[in-house]
Amino acid sequence: ALPERRRPGGGRPRYEVLRELDPEEVRWFYREDQKTWKPFIGYDSLRIERAYRALGAGGAAGTEDAEAAAEPVCVRSGLYEVDVVNAESYPVYWNQTKKIPVMRGQWFIDGTWQPLEEEESNLIEQEHLKRFKGQQLQESFVMEVSKPVERNEVVHCLKLSRSHVDWHSVDEVYLYSDGTTCKIARTVTQKLGFSKVLSSGTRLHRGYVEEATLEDKPPQTSHIVFVVHGVGQKMDQGSIIKNTTMMRDNARKVEEKYFSNFATHVEFLPVEWRSKLMLDGDTVDSITPDKVRGLRDLLNSSAMDIMYYTSPLYRDELMNGLQQELNRLYTLFCSRNPEFEEKGGKVSIVAHSLGCVITYDIMTGWSSIRLYEQLLQKKKEELEERRMSDEEQCLAEELYITKEQLREVDERFHELKASTISGPPVLKFKVENFFCMGSPLAVFLALRGVRPGNSGSQDHILPRTICNRLLNIFHPTDPVAYRLEPLILKHYSNILPIQIHWYDTANPLPYEHMKPIFINPRKEPTSVTDSESVSTTSSPNTSPVMVRRHYGESITNIGKASILGAASIGKGLGGMLFSSFGGSSAPTSQPLETGKDGAEADNKKATTVGTPPLPRSSSGFLEPMVELEHRIDFELREGLVESRLWSAVTSHTAYWSSLDVALFLLTFMHKHDQEDTDKPDLDAV
Repeated sequence: ALPERRRPGGGRPRYEVLRELDPEEVRWFYREDQKTWKPFIGYDSLRIERAYRALGAGGAAGTEDAEAAAEPVCVRSGLYEVDVVNAESYPVYWNQTKKIPVMRGQWFIDGTWQPLEEEESNLIEQEHLKRFKGQQLQESFVMEVSKPVERNEVVHCLKLSRSHVDWHSVDEVYLYSDGTTCKIARTVTQKLGFSKVLSSGTRLHRGYVEEATLEDKPPQTSHIVFVVHGVGQKMDQGSIIKNTTMMRDNARKVEEKYFSNFATHVEFLPVEWRSKLMLDGDTVDSITPDKVRGLRDLLNSSAMDIMYYTSPLYRDELMNGLQQELNRLYTLFCSRNPEFEEKGGKVSIVAHSLGCVITYDIMTGWSSIRLYEQLLQKKKEELEERRMSDEEQCLAEELYITKEQLREVDERFHELKASTISGPPVLKFKVENFFCMGSPLAVFLALRGVRPGNSGSQDHILPRTICNRLLNIFHPTDPVAYRLEPLILKHYSNILPIQIHWYDTANPLPYEHMKPIFINPRKEPTSVTDSESVSTTSSPNTSPVMVRRHYGESITNIGKASILGAASIGKGLGGMLFSSFGGSSAPTSQPLETGKDGAEADNKKATTVGTPPLPRSSSGFLEPMVELEHRIDFELREGLVESRLWSAVTSHTAYWSSLDVALFLLTFMHKHDQEDTDKPDLDAV
């Protein structure tokens, strides 16, 4: 369909006298990454144009209006500002070395409605007003703009540097390139009987296709999302900005398709916390061998962040860097949007990779010192439990009295120093949703001694007083991601994570209505033989077993109960922690399930990980197992033609560009929106 020129409130009179363009007819544009010019929405364009005119295009410089116009204009939902004087735009909440050029559009190319370059546009506008000002227009404002005109008579012409413009009438203006190729093509087509207009001319239009209005403005932001990067930001400092832009663009598409009638407007802000940190300076670089330097530099700029965070010396610096940036962004946003807090605006965090661990530690105030104190307490309890001689008991009583005296002195000392001693990093806001993507958080918690409990509450690992909802998103082949649910309830290692809906799935089942699906539902095994021969039939209390279509065996199954298996990994990585805390919350983890050819060398009995026997009552019937209050683990679906090896390489960074992830995020952030919608697939999540 051909575009139509539109004017809110109706068309112009048919024989309107030509005059200078109104601010509503001018449209401002911006261009990112050397791509095509993109128009500002009407609200932004009109405010920029008014500031431009107040600045003194007609001699208003020095007035109060001009000074006010020199202030930057806030655009694009408040994420950017426009410097009208220098015709450039820049982001408000993050640093960007390269400015974004902006341009004032008056004359536009037919069909694409791309603006002519501003210098040429100004020359054409001056010539047009000089030649035709005061004449009556012969076209209605509402018209088909791409209708070709077959007219050879030229009433006026303007020569430009590499082209020329022909006026056939006040309303019919054509641009011709004066390049050699275009001239030859024009000559040939005219000799064949075609008119000059139809051969190579491009019709121009004065004024944009749609007039700018202040009503064409974005909705007020009621939910902000801080996007926290993981490792590798030192290697590519702009990556979190690009990734957040991809996520934001995908969210806009999803909002237009599924949430256009919702009152909640979600805005995504990148949190770049790494580049400002000094850490060890260049010490690590100076001790890096020169051989395969490129690979070593790559590792130093990415994986080294994990080593920094496990170091007691630098861990606090990383935590403080992220905490300060989160608070800075929140304070800045609230200062520019004073009604956000008044109207109950919400804050969520989307974190990736190591960023999930650092964010979690900031929210919970976790400290390695606390872990050390727990270890000392455990050793103390072990010593107290063993039988003591009379002499040891006497010394223990004296030690107890001395410790009590020391504790009293220590409390008084801390009271005096309370004003100067800084506590753990504190956020200035409560987190509504904490989305982890490709997160190793679970294995960090396992190495800190966290074990499954008996309650299905999220509070076991993240109290809801700190964060209302925790959601763990991962791709099944992501080598960095781990499951969280088996850390809360052990038997969830035998329950599949919920699969995230495709973006274009018609009427998907709401996530809260999905029943647990067992990986290997089975009766209580009485022996190794029974355990191996049990058939994978559906449990009477659950949905049927999910059959993986693509690889024959679930990737999730390969690392079944990754967290419970982390105990085995911990023998090499953190055996001391596991031996110290292994019995604090749950029994020692079981060995990993072996494959068909993976019999144990020592011929010991191997119990399948994550498939504990179902509890039975005295009457012999199965007792219902405890379920989670809310599901936490959500798995992206594997592609139909996805290569396992290639996917393992790319899956850790695939979340940013996924429309499935964008829909998932918005589904939970719009969950409590009070507006009714007629979309049955999204009314409950």
